[in-house]
Amino acid sequence: MSPRPRRSYDQYCSAARALDAVGDRWTLLIVRELLAGPRRYTDLHADLPGVSTDVLASRLKDMEREGLTTRRRLPPPGAAYVYELTERGAGLLPVLEALGAWGAAELGERRPTDAVRAHWAALPLRRALRQAGAGEGTVEVHLEEGTFHVRAGDAEDGPVYGDGPAPGEPDARLTLDAGTCAAVCRGELGLRRAVREGRAGVTGEGTAAKALREP
Repeated sequence: MSPRPRRSYDQYCSAARALDAVGDRWTLLIVRELLAGPRRYTDLHADLPGVSTDVLASRLKDMEREGLTTRRRLPPPGAAYVYELTERGAGLLPVLEALGAWGAAELGERRPTDAVRAHWAALPLRRALRQAGAGEGTVEVHLEEGTFHVRAGDAEDGPVYGDGPAPGEPDARLTLDAGTCAAVCRGELGLRRAVREGRAGVTGEGTAAKALREP
């Protein structure tokens, strides 16, 4: 079966062309997940609650055709297929960060129907870490929903964040409760102020930890 034709705005405009490629529902959220590095289909489906298997498969095929992602088979003993961003796909990071900053005011209080994953706070916390002058290091974040690590500075290559503890010694370990994390993600509370007021805990001796402890 030949792939379905993509709908187009048919406008000679770079914004319209960009939306031709990434404007479909779920596409940018798939990019958000793949900013953590290669992911299996089952992992993507688990961390995108609400997407059907058919829609996810269709979006991944579209994204591969658009040159945003590639699919490769892991060597044994993994022997599973993983999806990962191409350089073009990874170039959507500032787009997602800008969307997140614009949408921060829309978060409000968490609704009973809202799904949540710890790593969904990674991009808002990257923004907050930059504002706190945390430098280029890796920060391990501990939330009630789980633990992840995030690269505080510019991410020219490689994953922006990842589930679980940092693979090596992080520049800082940051602990937040749900309410404090939400306030930071909404832009209502800076990380240094959260640390100063005892609403967030930070350990470590790296540049990021020292920046977060500054008054």
